[in-house]
Amino acid sequence: MADAADPCSHFAPGLNDVLLACFGEGNVADTAMSGAGTTGGDDPLQRAIWRLRSRGCWTDAAALLTPHVGKAGGAGAAVQRTALLVERCLFTGQGWAEAEDALRIAEAVSQDDDDRGAAACERGQLAYAATVLGVRDRADEARSALGRAAALLSPQSRTRPLLDFRRGLVAEHLADAPQSARPAYHRAHAGAEAHGDTLLLSFTWRHLAALALRDGEVAEARKGFAESLRIREDLGFLIGTAPALAALAEAEPEPEAARLRAEARRLFHLLGGIPTWLADQLHHPDPAPSPAA
Repeated sequence: MADAADPCSHFAPGLNDVLLACFGEGNVADTAMSGAGTTGGDDPLQRAIWRLRSRGCWTDAAALLTPHVGKAGGAGAAVQRTALLVERCLFTGQGWAEAEDALRIAEAVSQDDDDRGAAACERGQLAYAATVLGVRDRADEARSALGRAAALLSPQSRTRPLLDFRRGLVAEHLADAPQSARPAYHRAHAGAEAHGDTLLLSFTWRHLAALALRDGEVAEARKGFAESLRIREDLGFLIGTAPALAALAEAEPEPEAARLRAEARRLFHLLGGIPTWLADQLHHPDPAPSPAA
């Protein structure tokens, strides 16, 4: 079930146990993952998905959604399954073919502009991940797909804040244009607050803090990194906690910075070396900025 880079065998319940706990359809379409995601609320299926996803068990989490994809109203499940597998690519550098297959299905079962826009947003993120991790240069595809998503999604769409965040990532990491990334992150932050997407807020706090640190605004950076870490610890987003610890270390003086890096390294190794790109940040004194987490 879990590959060599997958920590699921250490942290996750067996898939059969999860399926038994979640038997029934759940509110899949309404709670489809915004990419930044949800802890599941009162929906047992979404809670199980979150439990797996937060520990880096993306394949198992996606498997819970597969039975819903072919049903009426299954477009939301198809997009959520795609988002899980795309996130796996970004954190592990593996699973590209599975993510592409899931994405094609999500595009095929889309029923309206919101579905099509959400699928386009995932295509943009997959192309971004392939580019920023050096797998293949798909920067033009990333920009095109996110532009298509922007044309399809209404201003009120729950996916719009995630789209704004991802356009910020492309501006910062592919175009090296932090001046364009900052307003995109601010729009994403405001939208996440409006829609109650707490996990997305942890991403926007973190990336706005990174831009502040880049500009020498250490106190503002420290505040943003600390808030991102607090949210992830409160939500139990284990797979995103090591990057948050490492980021905060960049804005703290010694010896606190060393303590934070040591804790990040401990968690990184506990999770089987995920996210893979964090290794350089943990072992080099002048790390490059993280690609998304």
